Amino acid sequence: MSCQWIRFWLLGLALCLPAAVLAETDQEAKLDEVMEVVDAVSRIPEQGIPPVLLRNAEGIAIIPNVIKVGLVIGGRFGKGVLVVRRRDGSWSDPVFVSITGGSVGWQIGAQSTDVLLVFKSHRGIDRMVDRKFTLGADASVAAGPVGRQAAAATDTALKAEIYSYSRSRGLFAGVALDGAALQIENGDDALYYRAFDLTPQQIFAGAVPHPPASAEGLRSLLVELEGQ
Repeated sequence: MSCQWIRFWLLGLALCLPAAVLAETDQEAKLDEVMEVVDAVSRIPEQGIPPVLLRNAEGIAIIPNVIKVGLVIGGRFGKGVLVVRRRDGSWSDPVFVSITGGSVGWQIGAQSTDVLLVFKSHRGIDRMVDRKFTLGADASVAAGPVGRQAAAATDTALKAEIYSYSRSRGLFAGVALDGAALQIENGDDALYYRAFDLTPQQIFAGAVPHPPASAEGLRSLLVELEGQ
């Protein structure tokens, strides 16, 4: 039996299990980590991501515990989620993503780092849905402004498509992420929503009949955060 068939068999088995058995899946655990990061941002509005930037965002990727596998020059890997702004102004259900590479310029010495990417347009999001997406190559990325005092600059002086942030040891800061690659994780989406044939576009559009409660929890946290 090939590795590909084994993966399909395991995925099918997981999708047939009762919801109670799936309560502690890797995907649910990852949503817990994502919400902890969002909650941490909300607790430090004077030193976190400017709420005005979030209110004008078309998408947000939240990737907890990005692990360093080298020193100054090496690699990084982590998984998280991406949510996008719907036409009615609400936030979508999450789509799972992974990030790889881009270690130069990150906090050296940290064992893991939380990464947040704020998308100011849908162009980068659309490219990510179609294929693997590289920050700096497929869309301009810059270290994001921090704190309420930076709010005025977000609409005038800053022109990047994506603003990047990191959290290490409880502190948020803008961070350079040129060269890091983002990719949609369709297998994680299938396990989280218990559906083989969902596309990222369907998830973003709200076509999931009964999304997990954690998806609504994340949306509520984001609404609270951008309203500060």
